[in-house]
Amino acid sequence: MTVPQPPEPIPGARLLFSLDPSVSHLNHGSFGAVPIAVQRAQQRLRDEMEANPLRFFTQGLVDRIAHTRRHLATFLGADPEGTALVGNATTGAAIVLQSLGLGPGDEVVTTDHGYGAVGFSVERECARTGAVSRTLPVPLTAGDEEVVEIVRAGLRPGRTKLLIVDQITSPTARLFPTAAIVGVAREHGVPVLVDAAHAPGMLPTTVASVGADFWVGNLHKWAYAPRGTAALVVAEPWRERIQPLVVSWEQGSGFPTRVEWQATLDYTGWLAAPVGLFTLRSLGLERVRAHNAALAAYGQRVVGDALGVAPADLPEPGGPTVAMRLIPLPPGVATTMDAARDLRARIADRLSVEVSTAAWNGRGYLRLCGQVYNTPDEYDRLAVRLPTLLAQG
Repeated sequence: MTVPQPPEPIPGARLLFSLDPSVSHLNHGSFGAVPIAVQRAQQRLRDEMEANPLRFFTQGLVDRIAHTRRHLATFLGADPEGTALVGNATTGAAIVLQSLGLGPGDEVVTTDHGYGAVGFSVERECARTGAVSRTLPVPLTAGDEEVVEIVRAGLRPGRTKLLIVDQITSPTARLFPTAAIVGVAREHGVPVLVDAAHAPGMLPTTVASVGADFWVGNLHKWAYAPRGTAALVVAEPWRERIQPLVVSWEQGSGFPTRVEWQATLDYTGWLAAPVGLFTLRSLGLERVRAHNAALAAYGQRVVGDALGVAPADLPEPGGPTVAMRLIPLPPGVATTMDAARDLRARIADRLSVEVSTAAWNGRGYLRLCGQVYNTPDEYDRLAVRLPTLLAQG
């Protein structure tokens, strides 16, 4: 089989970012990259804040945050009144977990594709409340129907108080059929938290179409917002139960303001986030999605070929706009998290390439992303040099 052709570059897109040109940044999914225009917008807001902090924080800031929230929620296809801005998806998950009122005998169900920090949050809340956590194994090659059936079989009505499922999995770059999973959970009376950390900006799916009780997604990855910008969307029946992790002066205002207001938090990133959406739309939202997914698919094939991975053994992401791809590493390579972190650092130091590496179920994987600032030759160079680095141990 031939390697798929890379997409045509989007003219001028690379110049929108201040990334170090001596490094190949093939890991947009971890921390994103903030366009220069967004950086400047946030700096202007910081200048405003520092010119008169008292005025900035006490005269109209709550309303400015609410206006920004409405703008971002509209982009996501979410109800603005049910949306709260938070720092990241992990924070949103922690807010949901501590608001549920878990107790002994209750359980939280996740899959083995979940994000590690969310898993830590589940463990802490279960230890605090006497609830238990249970993980459903989902094969990497499982199709949508199999995933749904695994979830269906794993729910325990009356005991399962929350199901957490990823819309796009972080360690395995899989698109899960979240709307179908939510439907099954609803049949069993089980609320669902969708961890959609990678969805905003990458996927065309709206929050409303997923239909989850709780949905949380980062805008600082694929929607070009400043880091620390995420949205927690809560279905109407749950909103009055949602409490912030830290109580502050807007506690009496109810959801979502009491979750958003954290006193002297730097809110300039949130206020600058609409400029990221403007940048995305200026490039062409569908054009960017198609470009990034096609480039990630190209990178997966050329690097996979270089490592001797047959095309049939390259994991499929499950959707045409997923801009992250997974490549199995040779047996015995990066089989633990410590080894995976060490490999990522060696690739960065020796090859000047930023990638994501993970150990999942005893196998090491390389995760590549595609973004408008990337070019096909960056993946080609990695394909040429990576086998030698791996052979060196």
